[in-house]
Amino acid sequence: MARQRVLAMVLAGGRGKRLFPLTFERSKPAVPFGGRYCIIDFVLSNMINSQIFSIYLLVQYRSQSLIEYVSENWRLSPIIPGHFVTVVPPQMRLGPEGFQGTADAVFQNINLIRQYKPELVAVFGADHIYKMDIRRMIDFHYNSKAHITVAARPVPITEGSSFGIIAADVDSRIKGFKEKPAKPTPIPNDPEHAYCSMGNYIFNTDVLIEALVNAQRKKQHDFGAYVIPSLIETNRVFAYDFSTNELPGIKSYEKKGYWRDVGTIKAYWEAHQDMLGENPLFEINNDLWPIRTSYSTMPSAKILSGKIINSIISAGTVINNAKIVNSIIRCGVIIEEGAEVRDSIIMDRVVLKKGCRLNKVIVDCHNVIEEGAHIGAGSEKPYWRAHTDPSGITVIASEMQSAKV
Repeated sequence: MARQRVLAMVLAGGRGKRLFPLTFERSKPAVPFGGRYCIIDFVLSNMINSQIFSIYLLVQYRSQSLIEYVSENWRLSPIIPGHFVTVVPPQMRLGPEGFQGTADAVFQNINLIRQYKPELVAVFGADHIYKMDIRRMIDFHYNSKAHITVAARPVPITEGSSFGIIAADVDSRIKGFKEKPAKPTPIPNDPEHAYCSMGNYIFNTDVLIEALVNAQRKKQHDFGAYVIPSLIETNRVFAYDFSTNELPGIKSYEKKGYWRDVGTIKAYWEAHQDMLGENPLFEINNDLWPIRTSYSTMPSAKILSGKIINSIISAGTVINNAKIVNSIIRCGVIIEEGAEVRDSIIMDRVVLKKGCRLNKVIVDCHNVIEEGAHIGAGSEKPYWRAHTDPSGITVIASEMQSAKV
């Protein structure tokens, strides 16, 4: 099938309140993830790997670090027309307000769509951890003669009341959409599962523009709450089953259709655990579908001595006679003699002093944890500048954030 002219509008303005304090001074897409990534890297890598090279990134809340990160690390070829990742803050074209919702964010930048003249517009979120060949969704869109296609993920019917649920017929045409229904509609021929919306959409350009203008007139600002439901009766709206999405290089042990909304501290920690082990649920190492990230001049990790079990150790780290179990250690971390780290995430350029013990802790960037400190599960008293999540996970805000609290 011939390649269509596709423009991506990536919604990266998420405030991420439930990820506090990791989002105290950064937006959710800018939060570090894994050994050396940020959350934004996953949607952008999916776009580039799917040969979608024209990308506008719509940002809003606490966006400075995200703007700097994307500007430094996501420059596409300036000599090839249509190859760009461009950050677009709120332009205030209609007044002093920023984006009022997902649909309003795209509407406020409708001029960019008209200038580019795409056949299709891919409207995707920037808050999730997953790998996806978006071209397969586009092929489904064309083969179905759809006007709008919604990426849908099968979830157990017992969990459906926690999601926006799609009701579709046997041909995957959407007949209804309800937000967190008490009785979710099952997938045809699969009574144990329901389709939940992933918040990722493919639109025919003319349909999108008309829908956005109509939504603005009615002061409706969200795709899921209004735009998609309003189009079901008058347009061909289809659900694309994400579980059928195939990728090159996927290992047999990976969870098929892996997708995580890391919107809470618990979900964020669990997604990191999914990367560990000999047969991880989410395998980041795939030469045929790479997750691209920042460039680094840091040297290789240096392990002087110690015991490391089932952990990820990133560049620039120095470990001296420490014990690390089921943990992710990001770039430039220094772990001194006698320190012990279990079930934890240690972010960039943290220093763990002698004898400190961390158990189920997330330490944000640039922290220095004092000698002999005991933080997290099993500690006798709360750490003086820790935030304890309801899930029991302890989070230490970055040193710079702590100074302002």
